[in-house]
Amino acid sequence: MRVNNLWIIFGTILLFSMGAHPQGGTLSGKITYEGDAPEPQILKITKDKRACGKEPHYDESLLVSDDKGIRNVVVTIKNAPKGDDFSALGNEFAIHQIGCVYTPHVVLIPVNTELVIYNDDGILHNLHTYSEKNPPFNISQPKYKKKIKKKFKEPEIITIKCDVHGWMTGYIVVVDHPYVALSNATGEYTISNIPPGTYQVEFWHEKLGTVQKEVTIGAGATTSLDVTYPAQ
Repeated sequence: MRVNNLWIIFGTILLFSMGAHPQGGTLSGKITYEGDAPEPQILKITKDKRACGKEPHYDESLLVSDDKGIRNVVVTIKNAPKGDDFSALGNEFAIHQIGCVYTPHVVLIPVNTELVIYNDDGILHNLHTYSEKNPPFNISQPKYKKKIKKKFKEPEIITIKCDVHGWMTGYIVVVDHPYVALSNATGEYTISNIPPGTYQVEFWHEKLGTVQKEVTIGAGATTSLDVTYPAQ
């Protein structure tokens, strides 16, 4: 019996050291827009129309669904313990330049993880980042250079633009723990396996700004936290 108990204790310690929390809780909710949803704005294509203007592209800085859900809101537990299981974020991280638009518009990526930036258009692009904690870069990506690889050491929200095509804007969200999510097309988000405790949760949107809320996560429980941004 003593040996069995020791193995149970050892196994629990191992799980926590690997970032797993068997009694972790879940945070989920919906982020909505107060007032009427804004009409999608078509981007004005002014250059390389053969590659960039094959189909209409819309401004992604504020995407609101018919039921007022806001897309691309970054939800982060600010005072979360460090964890090294980033599997919920995926195992490959990439940005594609398709039709002179960054796809996805916002990408979540762990620190010290490779981000692959693809040039799918077969024309000259330029990768220009704006950051404070990570060294910015401003490099050309001609049509023969199909992909460029980058890593980031510090957690930060980084803006990426193309100086060749001024309407191209995207965001690289570098994180140092896995307790983060991106709201989907209907404004919903979920963060799982959160250690029990009381946390500050930050909601960040590129155009609507930042909102912070406090929440308590119970062991094995699902907690709901909704946010409504005022209309602009």
